Order: sequence, then C-alpha cells, then structure tokens
Amino acid sequence: MSPRKPNMESSIYLGADGWFHGRVTMGVKNDGSPDRRHRRAKTEPEIKRKVRELERQRDQGNAPAAGRKPTIAKWMETYLTDIASLKLKPRSLDDYWSKTRNDIIPGVGQHRIDKLRPEHLERMYRALLDAGRAPSHVVKVHRILSRALKIAHRRRMISENVATLVDPPSVDETEANPFTKEEAKAFLEAASKRPTFMRWIVGVGMGFRQGETLGLRWAYVDLEAELFHPKWQLQRLTWRHGCTDPRACGKRLHRFEPCPPDCTTHKGYKRGCPKPCTKTCSKHASACPERKEGGLVFTRPKTKKSQNAVPIPPVFIPFLLDHKAQQDEMRTAAEELWEEHDVVFSRPDGRPLDPRADYEEFKELLKEAGIDDRRLYDGSRHTAGTILNELGVDMPTIMEILRHTQISQTRRYVKGRSHLSKDAMRRMGEFFVPPSAGPMPAPDSGPTKTRTETPDTSAARFRRRRRIR
Repeated sequence: MSPRKPNMESSIYLGADGWFHGRVTMGVKNDGSPDRRHRRAKTEPEIKRKVRELERQRDQGNAPAAGRKPTIAKWMETYLTDIASLKLKPRSLDDYWSKTRNDIIPGVGQHRIDKLRPEHLERMYRALLDAGRAPSHVVKVHRILSRALKIAHRRRMISENVATLVDPPSVDETEANPFTKEEAKAFLEAASKRPTFMRWIVGVGMGFRQGETLGLRWAYVDLEAELFHPKWQLQRLTWRHGCTDPRACGKRLHRFEPCPPDCTTHKGYKRGCPKPCTKTCSKHASACPERKEGGLVFTRPKTKKSQNAVPIPPVFIPFLLDHKAQQDEMRTAAEELWEEHDVVFSRPDGRPLDPRADYEEFKELLKEAGIDDRRLYDGSRHTAGTILNELGVDMPTIMEILRHTQISQTRRYVKGRSHLSKDAMRRMGEFFVPPSAGPMPAPDSGPTKTRTETPDTSAARFRRRRRIR
C-alpha cells in the first residue's frame, strides 16, 4: 500500500481509458469544498507539463476561478449590465451596448471566455475592416472588449487578457478644419438673420460644445460677473424598457427578415434599411408604454473640468440681454403652451432646441456663408482655439477657456496657419540679418590666398621646397 500523498501535492495516473490524468489541488471553493482541477493528455510528458502549468498559476495566485466559464456574449452582457453601468455616462454606455450587439457578439460571442485566442480577435478586426468599418471604429471595439476582459482577469476568471496581445489597426488622427477669421465672420453674418443668432455666437465665439450650448440655463448665467457656468448639457439618450418582458413588449415591431432591395418603407432613412432583429430582440423601447431614461435630457458633463466657469466677453452682454428680452416676448405670446425649462436657447414653446435640428441648421449656414462642408466641432471648438492662438493667447489660457484636462488635448484643437508661419520666419530672418545691412556679398569662386601671408614668406617657402628636391 502506497503512502498517502501530502496535502496540495498533485497526482498523475494512467486511466483505464488510455489517457493520462492529472489532478491538482488549488485550494477550497466558496462553499468550503476542495477545489481539485483535472487535466488529461495522451502522453505522460504532456500531462506533466499541464500539471506544472496549473501548479505555477496556483503558486503565483493567477489561477482562474473554479467553474465553467461563460461565453464572451454572456460575459459582455454581465459586464455592461452590472459593472460598466455603475461608472459610464449614459451615452457612453449606449455606445458600448451598440458595439457589443453589432460587432463583438457576432464576431467572437460564442467563444468561451477562457478559450479566446489572439487570432480570434485578429480575424474579427479584419472582418470589420473588410466590411467597411473605419479603423477608429475597430479601435473602439478593441478597447471595449479589452476593458471587459481586464475585469474578468482581475476576478481570476481567466489567466490572461488576450486583448493585450493584439495590436488594433492604426488610426490616422482626423485633421481639424477650423474657420479662418474671414469664414467665422461670414458664418456669423449668415446666422445673424436667424432667431438662433446668439446660440452661434456662444458656439463659435466661445468654443462651447453643442450639448453644453443647448443645455445652458439662465440660472447658470451670471451677467453681473460676466460668467457662464456650464453645469449641465443636453443629450438625446436611448429609451429603455420599463416593462418586465421587453421581447413581448416589442413583438409587433420585430422584423426577422431583411428588407427587399426595392424597400419603400425605409426610403427616407439616411442610413438605409435597419438590420433585421435577432431571435432574442429586446429593442423597440421607444414604443414601450412604460419607457424610461430616454429622449432629450439634461446630464452632467463628462469631467469636472468641463464645469469650470467661462468668462463672457463684455461685448456679448448686450446681445444676451436682447436675447433674454426676445425670449420673454415669446413666453408671453405662447401663453399656456409655454413649457418652462429655463434654457437660454429655446424653441417658441420653451422647449430646448433639438440637437438634430441644430446640426441641420449648421449645415444650412455653411451653404449660406459659402463655406465648404465641415464638422460642427470644426466650426465651434476648433475655431475658437485656433483664433485665440492667432490673437496671441498662450496655450495654458486656451486650455482653461476650452476646459481641457491636458494641454496636449488643447494642442490638437489648435491648428497652425501658413500665414502665421511665414510671418514668424520673416521675423526670424530679420533678427539674424536686419534689412539695413543690405544684401549679403556673393561668395567668390576659386581658391584664394591667405591675406595674412606676406610675399617674403611665400618666396622662402618656395626656396625650401627646391632645396628638398
């Protein structure tokens, strides 16, 4: 009879099935029972290697938790529902869910979390790029999945985060295209003919984000101290089901077959026909009788730095007072139809401006001003940062006005101008060669004799050479 093995010592044996089996004691489970892991292999060297690897993970404290591991699809659902929702802003969480449903689950969702390999991610990224997705989109997918796997690694569900072994596609940073001074004046001149003129003064002249501008309320405007306090922003959030059975709630709206090529139902959709629903579809929350947490809502800015007060240029104060008086007239004319939201920029019935309509108006103003098409960010924050730089404002001050957390971020918002570069090099040249010095003498071609050498010295050297010969 063989002696009993000491505690925590592994055992290897040849089973009746012809396989070598290894059993490693890892500790105890949550219920107090022993945690014994099993490995098997066809050869004895192979089973010894597997047992040593498991023992190494145990000794280093990196062993994954016991139990069958979930699939990527199941873990992403758990991560977004129970973990990420406690930290992420609503819009960011919506973006995480969108990329999970449309990219991560169709790509690698059926793999078990502990069986995921780098090549699986590389094939998914390649498929997304071949399908026409932008590299920046693929990088976002990579970051979302990597974050979820990092949490799983912390909880010892997996021994390694394989996303760290994969390089996502390289992304070329989008070049800013701000207004020039002339274009900014032309844009505001076109906007002056509209009731929303003051909204564009704040957006272009002060570099406010769209959500911050539309979410600005009079309670956070200090006209005496000439300060804006951007404590809130206006965002459109995705509706969520308030019922207990989302799938049954949206039953009449489910479409499981793709639209025909000549579809007329979605003819007016800018992005084309929507994708068919999945078998477990729980969307269509906008039609839920108990829908919640959606539509246009006021939310806090992403960072505390974004809530810092911004000085109002003194010349803007009369415009703001006139705008407030016009809004009071609209309130009186609307009577009981007025909905009080205390917003600085409102519709005729008092409701906040719709961000979609605001974006469309920006595109219309570009055409009216004769400016080529560009992003809303280019015409607001990038323009404000660039013009401030042209006016001689230093980077730390621009950083405070735009409320960035890092000055490197501010530098990306400020674009250099070619005429400023030419002027800088002109001043550099005048520093080294003042204009009063006249043109520099042209260099004389051919060898020259040293001016300090006398004829006697030259003749003496010639005589010495003759004596040597």
